[in-house]
Amino acid sequence: MTDFAAARINMVENQVRCNAVTDFGVIAAMSEIAREEFAPAQTRAVAYMDQDLNVGHGRYLMQPRAFAKLCQAAAISGNDTVLDVGCATGYSSAVLARIAAKVVALEENRELAEAAKANLAGIATVVTGPLNKGVPDQGPYDVIFLNGSIPSKPDVLCEQLAEGGRLVAILGDSAVGHATVFVKANETVTSRVVFDSPAQPLPGFEIAKSFVF
Repeated sequence: MTDFAAARINMVENQVRCNAVTDFGVIAAMSEIAREEFAPAQTRAVAYMDQDLNVGHGRYLMQPRAFAKLCQAAAISGNDTVLDVGCATGYSSAVLARIAAKVVALEENRELAEAAKANLAGIATVVTGPLNKGVPDQGPYDVIFLNGSIPSKPDVLCEQLAEGGRLVAILGDSAVGHATVFVKANETVTSRVVFDSPAQPLPGFEIAKSFVF
């Protein structure tokens, strides 16, 4: 039988702390949240492996190392309102809710959204809808967190940032990606790359193909 508590400690010590994650809020939250409870029964035994965790419907919980570093890059404070895009079964939102004041969890797959609602009852507000549209009526947001890779800057989501807000995402694909922080200041959004990591792509952000004559 898997000792999940020990596996969680090993994850934090050997995947998170040793990869330059020093944010106490992130470390404490990931030490406390039971990741296996957000995984399907058949994958719980590998919930703390250093890999993306398949939760079905072509979706994944992000690799712990990349997730932790992206959380740290978002510089979340206890007063922040966070939009968690692609929350899947809700693990990311549960972690973010331990750090921020409020979390809105967005998921477009209905089965995953229902699982997230059950897992996040009393913790976060779960909204079902297209990931690339965000949730503008509950913004603006201090932080927008994307749980996967996208091909380019998400302009629609950036518009939902508050002044001084940060959007964090991995730009690229499942093989090569650049974790990027977008910051809104004086109605202008700038960006910087903070680390490299692969990530599973989020649906709805694909660049439309155009005909070439």
